Amino acid sequence: MGHDWIIDVLTDLKTFAAANDLEALAAKLDDTQLFAKAELVSHGKGTDRGIFGESASTGRRNIALRMRGPT
Repeated sequence: MGHDWIIDVLTDLKTFAAANDLEALAAKLDDTQLFAKAELVSHGKGTDRGIFGESASTGRRNIALRMRGPT
């Protein structure tokens, strides 16, 4: 697992923000997640998922927003 936990934490925060209509925060957390992945890779820490991997990728935010229901 290595340093993937930080990506998972950011995903959880992003999902919470999106589910509670905190869209600006969710967008910032989306950016933060990309920066975290890039920094981990640049420091040789890597992640078990690719920069656009399956589990904790930027696409999760879109899924979380769809689960909220109609707005």
